[in-house]
This record gives sequence, structure tokens and C-alpha cells, in this order.
Amino acid sequence: MFSFTRRALLACAAAAACLPVIDAIAADTAAWPDKPVRLVVPYTPGGATDIVARLIAQKLIDDTKWTFIVDNRAGGNGNIGMDVVAKSRPDGYTVGLGQTANLAINPTLFPKMPYDALKDLVPVSIVASQPVVLVVRADAPFKSLADLVTAAKAKPGEIKQALAGTGTLGHMAGEVLAKRAGFKVLNVPYKGAAPAITDLLGGQTDYMFATPQGALAMVKGGKLRALAVTSAKRLPVMPEVPTVGESYKGFEAVDWKAIVVPAGTPADIVKRLNAAIDRALAKPATISQLLAEGSTPGGGSPEQAAQYIRSEHARWGAAVREAGVQPE
Repeated sequence: MFSFTRRALLACAAAAACLPVIDAIAADTAAWPDKPVRLVVPYTPGGATDIVARLIAQKLIDDTKWTFIVDNRAGGNGNIGMDVVAKSRPDGYTVGLGQTANLAINPTLFPKMPYDALKDLVPVSIVASQPVVLVVRADAPFKSLADLVTAAKAKPGEIKQALAGTGTLGHMAGEVLAKRAGFKVLNVPYKGAAPAITDLLGGQTDYMFATPQGALAMVKGGKLRALAVTSAKRLPVMPEVPTVGESYKGFEAVDWKAIVVPAGTPADIVKRLNAAIDRALAKPATISQLLAEGSTPGGGSPEQAAQYIRSEHARWGAAVREAGVQPE
């Protein structure tokens, strides 16, 4: 058995061993960044998160002349990429683009997480948020959200909701809607949005909550009909589509995206990165590009980002537990 004195000596020795690393990181703060910064995106290239990541990275490069390299680390519903960030050296040269799924939903959805979303990662800024769009086939009998809800109540458990994946924002938005509207949802999970939309178009399912990027072209092309969006306000790119909140007061479900860094990253680097992101987000070109894809630009302080993520962590954790959602 260790004595208190021996434990104390061991603790001091361990702390002393860490001092060179801490001092080295602190010494590098003034020069940061003097080499490329890796931006880890926990999803595949070309997806909604990747598009926002590359847009923000390019705006930062244009504004600051810093070098950013996008590193796609897909898998585990976003957990693999976020774990890479959480376990990286906290020197400002690895940042990640987290989002609702891997920072707020997954911590309750998965019984074992490789990282603690609230302790192992430090928020820098909420860069953007985006709702999902409730869509049906263009020839479906549902002309409105009320039509869909009425049909779902008339046939409990028979109306099928296509999911791009278990635990996605679209999935959880559907669960919350079913609870608020008082009907039983039958979920049909797929491995991605593309096969889910394919089966929706083919009549194998009845509705889906899709991203604006995935739905907009097909809505405009007359293949899908948009019944509602899950943002608090109507989207500028789809102004004719009502919000779910217009029928169910207070309803909101958005896929926010946040720049995060490993815990222990020097506060000065966090502040400098936050200031650069705020400048990039305030540029008219950035705003117009984000709005065009159905996103709302973010911004604000690291403290505001942390407070928001904590509230979302609690809100979506409760939603997962109440719905009894299990990982695939």
C-alpha cells in the first residue's frame, strides 16, 4: 500500500515530467501558427460537414494567410474523427469540426465513448447551423405536415420514416416530432442519405428528414415535396416551406457545427483562432455561401460556444433516453 507521502512524491514526479511538454507548448504560443494546422472532419469528403469545413478553412486561409489542411476521418457516427482531435497534442495544430451528433447525441446514444465530449474538447466557435427538411415523394398524398401527422395517427406504426443513419439529427428530429404530435414512428435505417432518398423515391418509405443539400435540388426538380424545416425560422433558400415550429411551438432541431480543440490548448491560441473565425464568418461572401446551402452563419466567443454545447448535450441526451434509441 502506498503511503500518502509516497503518493505525493509520485504525483510531483509525474507533474514534473509533464513540465517540459507544457513549457514547450507555451513557448510556441507566440509563434503560432508557424506550420500547417490540421482540420479534422469526422465525415467523408463531399458531405454537408465537409463542405462547411472546406469553406471555413479557405476563408481563414484567405484572411490570415495561415495554412489549413483538411483531414477526413470518417466512421463511428463521427466519433472516430473527434477521438483523433481529443487525443492530439494540445498545441493548436490540430482542430476539429464537431457537430450535434458527435458532441451532443452520441454521448448518450453509445454506451462506451472513446472521448468525453465536454471534458476532452474545448469549443472555439459555433461556425454554422443547419436544419433538416421533412420531405415526401412529390406524388405522395401528404400536402402538409398536418396531412402526414393525420395519416400516421390513423395507421399507428405503419407510416415509415427513412433514416440516413441511427442517431443522426434527422432520426432524432423524427423521434421528437412523433412524441410532440402523438404518433408512433416506424424507422427504417440506411447506411447514408443516398440510399435512404433512393428508397423514399421508390416508395419503400413515406418520409424523411434530409439535409437541405440533399433535398433542395430534388424539391426544385419536382421529385420531392418539402413539408417543413426544423429551424426556428424559415430558410431563405426555401421561404415557402413552413417550420415545424409553426405547428408545434418551440420545436427546433439543427445540425450545428463547432470548431473544437483538444483540452489543454493554450487560451491565447483559442482566442486568436476564435477571432479569425469570427472575421471569416462576418464576410459577405461567407454569409452568402452559407445561406445558399441552407445554413445560418454562427460566431461568438468560446464561452458562448461552450455554454451552447453543454445545453445541447443535455437536451439531446434527454431525447435519446426518452426515445429509447439504440446504436445500430
